[in-house]
Amino acid sequence: MKRIAIAFGEPNGIGPEIAVKAAAELQGAVELVLVGDEYLVRHHAERYAPQLRPVRFEPGAAHSGPVLPFVDVPALPQTAFCPGETLAEAGTAIVSYVREAVGLARQGAVDAVIGCPHSETAIHRAGIRFSGYPGLIAELTRTPEEHVFLLLVSPELRIGHVTLHERLHGALDRINTQLVVNAAVAVIEATRALGIAQPKLGVFGINPHASEDGLFGSDDQLINVPAVQRLREMGYSVDGPAGADLMLSQRRHDVYLAMYHDQGHIPIKLLSPLTASALSVGAGILFSSVGHGCAYDIAGKGIADPKATIRTARMLAGMPH
Repeated sequence: MKRIAIAFGEPNGIGPEIAVKAAAELQGAVELVLVGDEYLVRHHAERYAPQLRPVRFEPGAAHSGPVLPFVDVPALPQTAFCPGETLAEAGTAIVSYVREAVGLARQGAVDAVIGCPHSETAIHRAGIRFSGYPGLIAELTRTPEEHVFLLLVSPELRIGHVTLHERLHGALDRINTQLVVNAAVAVIEATRALGIAQPKLGVFGINPHASEDGLFGSDDQLINVPAVQRLREMGYSVDGPAGADLMLSQRRHDVYLAMYHDQGHIPIKLLSPLTASALSVGAGILFSSVGHGCAYDIAGKGIADPKATIRTARMLAGMPH
């Protein structure tokens, strides 16, 4: 049975709730090890999985009866446990939880890691530089940031991203041939790890219609055309660049590569608003978050849906999802 660490994410959002609910749902199929403050584990277990007994995680330890293994990361003062509020203390906790969970993966204590929804605002209020989980995973695994990318996976689509959480003007200035090649390789290899032996990649254009042979600029001819050529020389099955709208309407590929955040996120969120998984690829560990936010508006109300977390855990465990 696969063992997956699940970091609580924003403790004042729905992260702890969906983590506990997912662990209860997956009992006997996937072992989820919760990573967060012990008092949060016990609080949410009592509310959402009273049939499970919280126990401290010890690799190889045998337990009787249904249990909820956890790693205590004392990061959030109890006075800062305020569901629905955006606090700097919670931002510090988010990063602390992920750091511990990634450490477990690097030690071989778990097979993969899930990061529950985070709040970039809370993290920035804590004074921590942060632009999404891929950048943090790069830092924690000591992988160059230009080699770690986001891959969104839903029941309908898989879309990787060359750039992510940054000003669009800056993202477009930063895209170059080598960055596109790095992203494509990371995305293709991750897709292989998810069970597709020879994935076909479709590369979206930077400009509309992939620049229409220079009619809308020369970016695609100067950047993406040589990137695709280089990838083919490396033995990968790659098409493009072509307009994102055209490629998505044809659906002839196993995975796609978007140039910037909205180009990839909008189609995924449109088709799978609550079931997408967000993998950080290229860092040498299996790490995924979910494709929705921390939902401050329903935090603490007991109505959060763990469907995306359950699907993500099953995907990382190599199970039908």
